Amino acid sequence: MNVGAVIATRNRRDSLLRTLAHLAALPERPPIVVVDNGSEDGTADAVRSAHPDVRVIGLEGNAGGAARTEGVRLLATEAVAFSDDDSWWAPDALARAARILDDHPRLALIAARVLVGAGATLDPTCLEMADSPLAGSGELPGPPILGFLACGAIVRREAYLEVGGFEPRLGVGGEEQLLALDLAVAGWGLVYVEDIVAHHHPRRGEPGRENRRGIQLRNDMWSAWLRRPPAPALRITGALAAACVREGLPRVLIEAARGLPWALRERRPLPPEVELAARRLSSGGSG
Repeated sequence: MNVGAVIATRNRRDSLLRTLAHLAALPERPPIVVVDNGSEDGTADAVRSAHPDVRVIGLEGNAGGAARTEGVRLLATEAVAFSDDDSWWAPDALARAARILDDHPRLALIAARVLVGAGATLDPTCLEMADSPLAGSGELPGPPILGFLACGAIVRREAYLEVGGFEPRLGVGGEEQLLALDLAVAGWGLVYVEDIVAHHHPRRGEPGRENRRGIQLRNDMWSAWLRRPPAPALRITGALAAACVREGLPRVLIEAARGLPWALRERRPLPPEVELAARRLSSGGSG
């Protein structure tokens, strides 16, 4: 199985160029597509100049995480590794993922071990995924999950496009949850594989990062309204609303409420087996 790479970016030229240098040095030499979310810092021209082998797609506006879907559609590879503009893959990670996907035809997504910063600190989400309470098959190459970090995920292209990819309304911040649920509903597997490694080097204080928490709270509410039965959805909404108040983010509640008509219109509650898995995660972990 061959693996390509997709990066969605916006106004992060210098970080993106560093990431592309790392990806270009991989022994797998993956084809790369960069989807530029309407950058105003010369990102597209800089990439074309420094990395002429990278395909750059410029969007007029900001499609957030859903911009990745444009890149997935353009790649002809059977699998796609997502990078953020500040993350990249360790050598041989993509080759290892390709072998696993070949060996497990109903596996849609591999979540990697994500190491953060120069100190290579394990992202706390990886601890949760490794300790997933979901019951797995002995045939799976790792713990089953219902969530992941987009900057450390490799997807089977067929499965990703089958469920429609990332929801455009969610932007960037917690957009992974809804996609994970939709893949599970479609009968695809998702696992955490510890020996596949991605590196994430976020820079503190960059514009927009202060809004990420609010976006994630909003998206968690929308995901609950879109997929969870009434009782869990109400319980989740209450907990998230309390977090918004506690953290001084009342605007998030207003923004979430504006999306309620859309969420109810697009609502497709989880089938019982996937809902049971979601409940297990709520009570026993968040993998």
